[in-house]
Amino acid sequence: MAGITLDTKRAVVIGGTSGIGRAIALGLAEAGADVAAVSRRGAEVDATARAIEDLGRRTLHLTADVTNRASLEALLAASTAAWGGVDILVNCAGRTQRTSSLDVPEAEWNAILDTNLTGTLRACQIFGRPMLERGSGAIVNICSLASFVGLFEVAAYNASKAAVASLTKTLAVEWGSRGVRVNGIAPGVIPTPLNRSLIEGSARGNEFLQRTPMRRFGKAEELAGAAIYLASDAASFVTGEILCVDGGFLASGVNQ
Repeated sequence: MAGITLDTKRAVVIGGTSGIGRAIALGLAEAGADVAAVSRRGAEVDATARAIEDLGRRTLHLTADVTNRASLEALLAASTAAWGGVDILVNCAGRTQRTSSLDVPEAEWNAILDTNLTGTLRACQIFGRPMLERGSGAIVNICSLASFVGLFEVAAYNASKAAVASLTKTLAVEWGSRGVRVNGIAPGVIPTPLNRSLIEGSARGNEFLQRTPMRRFGKAEELAGAAIYLASDAASFVTGEILCVDGGFLASGVNQ
């Protein structure tokens, strides 16, 4: 993005080794940040780290699991030891499962909320504390169209992402006076390993296309600009916002 730089910034992207998270991690690195892109899968961590290094930025080859507080605490400790601190946190770890709301097992419900919602809270608590002590920092949470509208037969996902949007606003209110900005990005329909089987070549996918004024699915790389902006000093008076990058989906009423 012309005129916006993340030079000298240090970023951690949780869920940053595939799909949307990887695209954001590489975008932050291209904008000048040192970036640790982490997930549970070591091979994906190493591949993404090498791509970041190819961009001339520092990185860390570390795995982490948002459902494990000790794992996130170890990630913070390693990042702080290597870089002296973390300026930017992006929460992108997520999971979903299509199940009728009448039949969704509590174990499935709890697992999805534990990753999408409680995992976001854990990371915000762990990385937010030193940001608050320092008096500066930017957090970007990945929300969803489901933060605003209901999507068919993914009740646990919908509930988790609506709650992530609310958590984002709540933390912005609590932490704004202490120098830490908390914002969200709500992606439109973007095929990723998380959702590809639900939308590509399906009636569900066709309905999404019909309701998207730009008449196409998005690309993961198209979220990088929003993340760079929200993480940068260009957004120094922006907090508590959910920036929709959705091809016009949420603005849509009648399209023909």
